[in-house]
Amino acid sequence: MTEILPRVPILLSKKSTRAKLDFRDDLIKFAYERQLMSDPEGTPYYLQALQGIAAGRNSEDLQTSVAIEASSGKVSANDIRKAYRALGLVLGSDYLDDDHIIGTFQSRAADSPRQEPDLRRALQIVGQHRSSQSIQSMASKTITNLEQALSWLGATDDMDDHFVVAMYKVKEDENPAEEATARHAVSLIAQHRNSGALKQWLETGVLGEVEMDVGQAYNRLQIDDRTIDDSFVLATFELNYQEAPSQADDLRSALRAIAKDRKSSLLNNFLNRNMATANYPLAEWPVGLRNIGNTCYLNSLLQFYFTIRPFRELVLDFDAHKRDATTNKITETTIGSRIVSKQEIQRAQKFVCELQKLFQAMITSPSVFVEPELELARLTLLSQPAEADIRRSSTISGNRPSLGEINGRPVIGPLALPMSNIAENTTNSDNRAPENGIESSEPTLLGNDPAEEGTDLEMPDLIPEQSIERSQKQPVVDDKENLPPSEASTELSNVSESVLSPLLKAPPSQTVEQRPSTETDHKPLDLHEPNNTTDAVIEPPSRPPPYPPRPQPEENKDKIIRQEIQMGAQQDVTEVISNVLYQLECAIEATSFDPSGEQVDQIKDMFFGKSKSHTQNPRGGLETKEQFFSYLFVDVASGPKTIYEALDGAFDVQQVQVDGTFQPQYSAISQLPPVLNILVQRAQYDQKQSSAFKSVNHLELEETIYMDRYIDSEDKDLIQRRAESWDWKRQLRQLEARREDLTQSELKMDASELLDTTAGCLEELSKEDDLDVTAGLQEAIREAAMESKEELDSINTLIKNLTTRIRSQFVDRRKFPYRLQSAFIHRGTASSGHYWIYIRDFKQDLWREYNDETVAMVTDTSQIFDEDKSPGKPATPYFLVYVRDDLKDELVDPVCRDIPEEPETQTAVMNDVPDHFGEAYGAPVQDGQGTTAVSGTWFEADHVKPQRW
Repeated sequence: MTEILPRVPILLSKKSTRAKLDFRDDLIKFAYERQLMSDPEGTPYYLQALQGIAAGRNSEDLQTSVAIEASSGKVSANDIRKAYRALGLVLGSDYLDDDHIIGTFQSRAADSPRQEPDLRRALQIVGQHRSSQSIQSMASKTITNLEQALSWLGATDDMDDHFVVAMYKVKEDENPAEEATARHAVSLIAQHRNSGALKQWLETGVLGEVEMDVGQAYNRLQIDDRTIDDSFVLATFELNYQEAPSQADDLRSALRAIAKDRKSSLLNNFLNRNMATANYPLAEWPVGLRNIGNTCYLNSLLQFYFTIRPFRELVLDFDAHKRDATTNKITETTIGSRIVSKQEIQRAQKFVCELQKLFQAMITSPSVFVEPELELARLTLLSQPAEADIRRSSTISGNRPSLGEINGRPVIGPLALPMSNIAENTTNSDNRAPENGIESSEPTLLGNDPAEEGTDLEMPDLIPEQSIERSQKQPVVDDKENLPPSEASTELSNVSESVLSPLLKAPPSQTVEQRPSTETDHKPLDLHEPNNTTDAVIEPPSRPPPYPPRPQPEENKDKIIRQEIQMGAQQDVTEVISNVLYQLECAIEATSFDPSGEQVDQIKDMFFGKSKSHTQNPRGGLETKEQFFSYLFVDVASGPKTIYEALDGAFDVQQVQVDGTFQPQYSAISQLPPVLNILVQRAQYDQKQSSAFKSVNHLELEETIYMDRYIDSEDKDLIQRRAESWDWKRQLRQLEARREDLTQSELKMDASELLDTTAGCLEELSKEDDLDVTAGLQEAIREAAMESKEELDSINTLIKNLTTRIRSQFVDRRKFPYRLQSAFIHRGTASSGHYWIYIRDFKQDLWREYNDETVAMVTDTSQIFDEDKSPGKPATPYFLVYVRDDLKDELVDPVCRDIPEEPETQTAVMNDVPDHFGEAYGAPVQDGQGTTAVSGTWFEADHVKPQRW
């Protein structure tokens, strides 16, 4: 580990005893550079030391280095001290700020005009030392860059052109002699921003149409991360427009500034209403899906499932496959080793019905995109257990728990009163007002009369903290008949029946507990007494009955669903995919059952394979276990990998613990699925930082992969090759570990370079009379350096040869080809970002990019297969789908459109931009010869019959 070298007088001056050491100039420069790397804040100190050595030796080489450092803006400690003294300032004083320093300079320059050049030089050094653009601008009396121009005008980079002109006028009014300098400053700002408005003002004195600065543009669209991709910028623009349509012009200016800065063809084409997608008839092009709030991954997933023909047909023809969910027809069904409940079946069938509606809209919509329903998003992103957890936590911690449903709409009511307080509250129900001035103890939906308050109010919180804590510990279950007795009811059960009074009279909506009778209680009603007849006069109640439950407003229901969608969007990718497949299986009838009782159906036949794990036990035997899998899990945390290298990690032999000993285990595929899903594990956890991060290592994809090497087989040749490959990988890991030992160091030098440098230092030290260097040590170190270099070269050669052998071990095994059909791409961090998907159309031999509302043809496949080397947050594949090559035409059908013909309606030609986007930036809807606007979509006078799928 590199340590920061102390600031001791190793290189102080020509008077230093160590400066007389006969170190070579290159070693002194090496030491100086290492000091700067280790302690950059000490640069002035180390430059001063280098100046002293250079002067003491009269070394031309070192003096050149000093001059280079000075020309790059570095100053020595002596220079800084002299500069402060020249200005009459005390270095390190607390009162010093830029304005004080500039004021001091101006005062001294006015008093001694002849010393102004020296004072400016001193001020320049002080400005460099403080990294102050305003001081440096004042020192140079010239404005040469944007920072100096802004500083001189007193403006900032996020101020618009109007403000820049205003600041110019202020400067001109303060000192007319500085008009030329002020115009020069405005000119620099105009050039940097490429502002036509400022350039027009400089030429004519009239400010033209103001172009928004790119920094201001990002702020206007509320985008903090400037590395996000163009599609996310576009989505953010749309969200801002939806919230404030009246600000369309301002938003359009911001988007144009960003497009210009990025030189983005996507954003520019969008602004010009001419997207990169070719104009295809709607009947021949897929629709996009609107982002309804952080649902880019959901949209990608839905687009993928739609393109799988058997999946789509199953959903569209759901009634023919629907499971009978009536009580007398439900039998114990096992899916994923779980027994399915009636509630899960009903929820799953609701999900499929919502999915069916979306698929039908994607087929028949005359628009370029459709919007998924909120309920579909909720059911897709949230599994039933996750939904129950959210509802449970909301019920426990919220103020308005659910009271059930009325006509399918949830009813929200107040928190229930604690059991220990109910009897106390009912005592006050006749004449006495309870504590806190609350007139009624009846739990109502509104609390107070809205006629008195003028608005609906929530129930006031009457529950003590200890009661809330106890209610949070109470389990929430569906079957309340099986609840254990509460503490209060247990206490009441110990009271003799003879002292229990009948239930008090109460409105139907009010629940009243029985309590022990007291002397002041009403006596039990005796029907034989004369006054207890049906003619008895019943006194009217002293207050109105409580308000009946009311359905929740529709907008509040949507708000709750959106909140649940946001929570569901935080679910892991695998959880969402597993939830979709699980619900499909719950919703449909089984075609058969395997020996373990697991349901077999069309979903399992389509997406599930079987794998066998083979584990050697301590007795030398081989234990085998077979199970279903819906995706293969691969990892790229250790570095860039090919797709085969990543897959090998899921099947290679590894050591597992069996009965206290480690034994070899490997896996193989016993049944390949038609649609093979591969999940790339990108989210990793940093133990040191205690935080999650995204691994952006490149995964080299292949358009076609061959799964032969992973098949469970008794083929002796395949088994032998597999064993050889495992042995080579073991050797490769050992070599790579050794290479890391030889090459990794804090100084970014390998072992041979470190040893060479050490030998050079010893050689210089051996020339000193007072230093005793062991004889032969220098030669031994140089010999070790040579051996280290030879070992490293040998290791690199062996690694290269082994890698070649491993990659070519199975090249002739090609009986089971799979073709890449979809690639889910993510750009962002482990906790946020944007998803989109590339989908292959085998029939038309092209790739399409599905990015929320936009579906575009991919003209350069390098964006799918090559590494994204953009700085910051590169786009990386997160989920891959391969399909069997011999079934690809049956399985994959991306374009399925059947747009109903309407009278006098012509076939739509796709423009690929949602119409409300056009409204946002003022694009007129054109009506002219050959074209007409219908339903917000461009139509051409070219009749094309809709193609039925």
